[in-house]
Amino acid sequence: DPKLCGAQIRYLINSERGILGGLSFSAAALRLRERDEHIGWTEGQRKAGLQQIVNNSRFLISPQVKVHNLASHVLAMATRRLAQDWQKLYGYEPVLVETFVDSTQYEGTCYAAANWELLGHTQGRGRQDTAREAEVARKRVFLYPLKDNWRRILTTPVDLPRLLPDARRQTPLDWAAEEFGRCQLAPRLTDRLLGIARDLMARPNTTLPQACGDETRTRAAYRFMAHSDVTFESILQPHYAATEARIAQLPSGAVVLVPQDTTSLNYSHIREAVGLGPIGAKADGAQGLHLHSSLAVDTQGVPLGFLEAECWARDPELHGQRPSGPRVPIEDKESARWLRHYRTISAVQRRQAGVTLVSVGDREADIYELFADAAQSPGGAHLLVRARHDRQVTDQESEESARLFRTLQGQSQAGVYELALPRIKGRAARVATLTVRFAALTMHAPQGCPSALASLPIAGVLIREETPPAGTTPIEWMLLTTLPVTTAEQAIEKARWYAERWNIEVFHRTLKTGCRIEDRLLTEGDR
Repeated sequence: DPKLCGAQIRYLINSERGILGGLSFSAAALRLRERDEHIGWTEGQRKAGLQQIVNNSRFLISPQVKVHNLASHVLAMATRRLAQDWQKLYGYEPVLVETFVDSTQYEGTCYAAANWELLGHTQGRGRQDTAREAEVARKRVFLYPLKDNWRRILTTPVDLPRLLPDARRQTPLDWAAEEFGRCQLAPRLTDRLLGIARDLMARPNTTLPQACGDETRTRAAYRFMAHSDVTFESILQPHYAATEARIAQLPSGAVVLVPQDTTSLNYSHIREAVGLGPIGAKADGAQGLHLHSSLAVDTQGVPLGFLEAECWARDPELHGQRPSGPRVPIEDKESARWLRHYRTISAVQRRQAGVTLVSVGDREADIYELFADAAQSPGGAHLLVRARHDRQVTDQESEESARLFRTLQGQSQAGVYELALPRIKGRAARVATLTVRFAALTMHAPQGCPSALASLPIAGVLIREETPPAGTTPIEWMLLTTLPVTTAEQAIEKARWYAERWNIEVFHRTLKTGCRIEDRLLTEGDR
C-alpha cells in the first residue's frame, strides 16, 4: 500500500493452499484522545514515546477464504512476532499496537476475539481534517499490549538532554532569570515562564489569578500551561543546571547532601479532573498526583536547589496490582524512581569531582538494587539510607553472619551526642541524647533478588535514644552507608547528615501549606 508512511512492516498470510491475505503495521496516530487518556501520559511523554506504538493499518483476508477463527488466529501470530521483527528493522521494540475499525462496515469481532481492548470511537475527523468538520466515518479504537509493563514504559519521565552549568558573563537580573532564563522553550514561552515565576514568587500563597493580578496575565498563564511544549521536565531543566552551578561554586572537599522523598498531592476536590490517580488505599478514594524530588543542601541544611524531580498519576486500573516481590525487576516497580534519581545525582558527582554528593533516603529507599547500583558505579554518589529490612549480613571483623539489627545492637557503644529535634506533628521540639554504635558489614542479597551482586560491603550505624522523656517515642535509626565509618566521630557525622533529610519534608510541607499547591483548580493533571 503506497499510502503507508513512516516505519512499517507488511506480512503475507501464507498457507499450504497459497496466499490467504495480508496485514501491515505502520506509524501510530499523532494524537488520539481515547488512546492518550487511556495511557495517561503527559504531552512530553507522548512526544518521546509515540514511536513505541504502532498501528495495524491494514488487515485483509481474501473474501473467498472461509475459515473459522482465522482472523483472530492471524492477529495473535502477528502480535507475537511484531516486536522482534520491528527491533530487527528499526532498532527498538514497540510496546503497544492500535487499530481503527470503520464502525459503519465492521464490528471488529476478530480484534475482540484476539483480546484487543475496545476503548471507544474516534471523532470522525481523520488525519486530513484541518477544517475540523468531521467528514469521515467514526471508527472503533482497539489497543493490544505487546509488553505487560507497557504503561510504565510509556509514562516514564522524559529524559531531556541535561543542561550543564554555564559560566555567566553577567549577573542575572533576578531570581527568575537565574533559575529559568536558560529554558529551552521558544523565546515567547520563556518570557511567559519568567513572568509567571515572578508573580508566584511575589505572592506564593494566593490563587493563580490573584498572583497574576489581571485577566490578561491570567489567561496568558493558562495558555502557557496548555502549550504542548511546556512540560514538567522542560521547565525544570534550567533550574537543575542552576543548582549544579551552585554546587560547582562550593569549596573543594565540600559535602552536598541530596535527600530524596515522595509526597502525594490531593486534588479530590476538583470535579471532572482528568489525568489524576489514586493516592490512597482505594482506587476510587482520594485522587491526585505523586511527587518525588531530590533536594541538594549543604551539611548545614542550606538549600542549593533540586537535582531531579518527577510527578505522576497512578493508574486506577492497576491499583493494588503493581509488580512486587524480589523476583520482579526493579525497573518494573514504582520504586525504580529511587534508582533513577540516584543515577542523576551520580552523573552530577562525576562532573563535580571536587565535592562529595550523598544521596539520602528514608526506609522506603532501603532497596538492595540501589546499593548494588552504587557498588557498580565507580565515581558515583554515596548512599546514606535508613534501614527498613533486617537483612542477612556478615560482620567483617568477626566474620560472623547474622541479621542486621542484632549485629549492630551487639556492638559496643562508641559515643554519645545530642541532636536538636524539630517540632513535627505529634511531637514537640526537644534535644535528644543519642548513643552511637557502628560496624563494617557485608550485606547479602535477598533470596530471589535479580541483582548481579550477591553481597556488598556496607557500613552500619545504629543511633538510639536510651532514655527518652516520659510519654515520647524514642529515636532509633539504623543507617546504612557506602561512606567509610571507622570512628565514632564519623558515625556521629553520618547521623547528623541523615538528620538533614528533614529538609525535603519541610519543602513538601511548605509546598502544600505555604504555596497552597493543593488549592490549585487546574482541571488537568499535566497542568
